[in-house]
Amino acid sequence: MMRQIGAIAFNTFKGAVHERLFYNLLIFAIVMVTGSILVASLTLGEQSKIIMDMGLASHNLFGMLIAVFLGTGLISGEIERRTIHTVLSKPVGRTTFLMGKYAGLLLTLFTNTVAITATLYVVLALHPKIDPYVKGDMLTYVEPRLLLAIYMTFLELMLLSAVALLFSTFTTATLATVFSLSTYAIGHLSGTIMTMSSKRVSLATRLLVQGVHYLFPNFSQFDIKNQVVHGVAVTPAYFGYTTGYAILYLTLLLLIASTIFSRRDLG
Repeated sequence: MMRQIGAIAFNTFKGAVHERLFYNLLIFAIVMVTGSILVASLTLGEQSKIIMDMGLASHNLFGMLIAVFLGTGLISGEIERRTIHTVLSKPVGRTTFLMGKYAGLLLTLFTNTVAITATLYVVLALHPKIDPYVKGDMLTYVEPRLLLAIYMTFLELMLLSAVALLFSTFTTATLATVFSLSTYAIGHLSGTIMTMSSKRVSLATRLLVQGVHYLFPNFSQFDIKNQVVHGVAVTPAYFGYTTGYAILYLTLLLLIASTIFSRRDLG
């Protein structure tokens, strides 16, 4: 089974990296990270903070676009092209096929993450200015914090990929994209809305907001860019909780996706 998942994942990865969309997004992300040096040069201070902020934001934005636009077409695209029948006619179960597709998407996102991270480190290494509050070598300072932020963003993308894959199992690629983007937006705004609802609102509104907050994945808790850029410490307990939350939630989503896909009539 693991060999079959690996083979499907590798084929999915090969297909994804040959997609024009993937190349365009990756090149645009690298250009954005590289261009941050120009934006930073227009400011009088804290230039390295601007570079780090733009680099982390680019990783988050373009990773999200790859996860959604490639993820939502993983299953629906195979069904529309009717290539799925060729694969499933072999001794490959639907759950195995689904897990292989998900693993291939994660491999694609990991490749994107490595490329953007490497670009960000190169830009920081070539940047001549070191902020006055930084003691020692710039790379020594930024390495642990940047990697922690990148790790948290990758967890977020893993969860978002599971969301996109779930929608891809029962609807078209277009609707799956709309649903995935909506889920992503709600997941980032639910915490803010939850805080606002604690003020003077009706009980029904408060219950509705609480329901949305706990039902949808809380993507906002993966965002630690501001803490990293400004040197605010994040406790190990927070990383442990967030990691566990992501693993449990994406496992649940993949189980639901597997159940739906196993019962779907492929025509």
